Amino acid sequence: MSDDGQNGLTIIGFVGSVFSPYYARARRHGRGDPENHCAINVALYGGKRRWAMTERGSKHVIRSPQKFSVGPSSMAWVNDSLAIDINERCVPVPFSLRGRVTLTPGEVYDSPIALDAHHKHFWQAVAPQARVSVEFEHPKLSWSGSAYHDMNWGEEPLERGFRNWTWLRANTTTGAQVLYDVERRDGTRFLFGRRYLQGDIFNTSLPPTHPLSFGIWGMPRIAHSEKPPRLITKLEDAPFYTRNHIEMTLDGERCEAFHESLSLDRFVSPIVQMMLPFRMPRRG
Repeated sequence: MSDDGQNGLTIIGFVGSVFSPYYARARRHGRGDPENHCAINVALYGGKRRWAMTERGSKHVIRSPQKFSVGPSSMAWVNDSLAIDINERCVPVPFSLRGRVTLTPGEVYDSPIALDAHHKHFWQAVAPQARVSVEFEHPKLSWSGSAYHDMNWGEEPLERGFRNWTWLRANTTTGAQVLYDVERRDGTRFLFGRRYLQGDIFNTSLPPTHPLSFGIWGMPRIAHSEKPPRLITKLEDAPFYTRNHIEMTLDGERCEAFHESLSLDRFVSPIVQMMLPFRMPRRG
C-alpha cells in the first residue's frame, strides 16, 4: 500500500497455480505437473487499476534458488531485496503492464505453520514488515509504501483441505500482526494470530468476528477486530474470493489491514470453473 493510501498492489508467484482450471483438468487426467502451470499474478489498485494473470507451461519457466521467471516476467533476490520485473498483458482489456517492483524486507523470518491437521498445507511469513518501491512504465506510475511477503505451499489442492478461510495482515505500533481463521474440510476450525516484532514472534489470540458487507457476488465476509471494522476499499470482488482494505482495532489501536476471504466450496462449482479462463488465460 502506498504511503498516501491512494494506491495498492498485490503480486503472487504461482508454481502449480492453485486456482487454475487448466491445472485442475491436467490433474484429472494424471498430468498434474506443477511446473507446467505457473503464473505471476499482478493486481494494481487505485486510479490505474490493472489485472494480469497469464499461465504458462514449463518451457517458459526458469527456477533457481535466487530467481523465478515465467515468460517475460520474473522475481529475483538482488542484494537482499526482491526485484520483480513485470511484462504482462492485462485481462479482460489487453493493456500493457510493464515495470519493476522492489521489496526490501525488514526482518526475515523462517517459521512455517501447518494450516491442516495432516501437515499437507503450510503458510510462512517471510517479511511481515517491508518497504516497496513501484516504478511502472505502463501505466505510468511511481510510488513507495509499506509491504509484506509470505508463502503458501502444499501437497494437495486447496479444496481438498479447506472449505474457506479468512486472513488479514495489519501494521501496528507493536509490530505486524497476521490473523488466520481457517475452516477445514473435515469440519474443524483453526484460528491463530502472530505478531512479528524485531526478529521475535509472539502468538496472539483472535478478537471477535464482525461481518463485512457482502460482495457483488454474494460472497460472505467476516473480519476479526476488537471493535467493528470499517471497509475502506473493495480491492477484489470475485464469486469465490474477496480482497479488501479495512480499518480495524487490535490491542486497543485503530489500524489499517489487508483482508482476504476465500471460499473453496464456491471455487469448485462448475459455473465458477467455466468463468476462470476469462481472468486466467494460458499461453504455451
